Amino acid sequence: MINKLITRIKETNAPIVVGLDPMMKFVPEYIKKAVFAEYGETLEGAAEAIWQYNKGIVDAIYDLVPAVKPQVAMYEQFGIPGMVAFKKTVDYCKGKGLIVIGDIKRGDIGSTSEAYAVGHLGKVQVGSRSYYGFDEDFVTVNPYLGSDGVNPFVKICKEEKKGIFVLVKTSNPSSGEFQDQLINGRPLYELVGEKVAAWGADCMGDSYSYVGAVVGATYPEQGKVLRKVMPKAFILVPGYGAQGGKGADLVHFFNEDGLGAIINSSRGIIAAYQQEKYAQFGEQNYADASRAAVLDMREDIAQALAAR
Repeated sequence: MINKLITRIKETNAPIVVGLDPMMKFVPEYIKKAVFAEYGETLEGAAEAIWQYNKGIVDAIYDLVPAVKPQVAMYEQFGIPGMVAFKKTVDYCKGKGLIVIGDIKRGDIGSTSEAYAVGHLGKVQVGSRSYYGFDEDFVTVNPYLGSDGVNPFVKICKEEKKGIFVLVKTSNPSSGEFQDQLINGRPLYELVGEKVAAWGADCMGDSYSYVGAVVGATYPEQGKVLRKVMPKAFILVPGYGAQGGKGADLVHFFNEDGLGAIINSSRGIIAAYQQEKYAQFGEQNYADASRAAVLDMREDIAQALAAR
């Protein structure tokens, strides 16, 4: 799957992943009004609203980007109907040729970690038959319980030729409370980066590993260091746009081959119509605003890479 991701990045000339992180305040009023008229103001109604909202965005951007990243918590909050919408979104995106990164940030040990890996990347055995559960192409993994929590995902990656992105240095302001702490004079995130490189060493695609890393755009200097620590790991970079990251901050996340990183933008794209820059589209054309935001992001990153 890492080979497919690289191929799609080259085809689209867009090292971009769109975060499908729907919130009800992002969903245009006309969608909510129509859905609530049918389902009422219920969990089912909310789930249907975010599904229709997602579908509109995907239809508008699927030809521009290689991947999407649905954040599972935005669906879980609506209970079982929300998880149905999550699965519908995963399947619809894959049907459009998009690579799906399930942003699940799971991290546990033993049989629990195995179950997470099977449920999201692999097949679950039911009697004499086996079935894919959510069937994403990649997922995000929290490594802070150690190798016990990551190895089951690596095992499934090898079996299914899928991938993971391991949290190394996250984009949130308080990440340094733990991730920046010094151990024998080195920050913890560097040691986690070394483990990512080790986990991925025997789990390789043609040029990059199935085991990637998450490093926030808001920490470009750390990104420069981690790029050297993990030369064969693809880096998923959140924090572009709404969290303050911009193209000029991102060049150090890429290798000399122009690959090695994929940049995420979530509300900066999916709620673009609510920004002053794209307000002319209006809520009826929210998906067209998202397409315009993707095109602007692609140009910003391309200019930054050309200038480095």
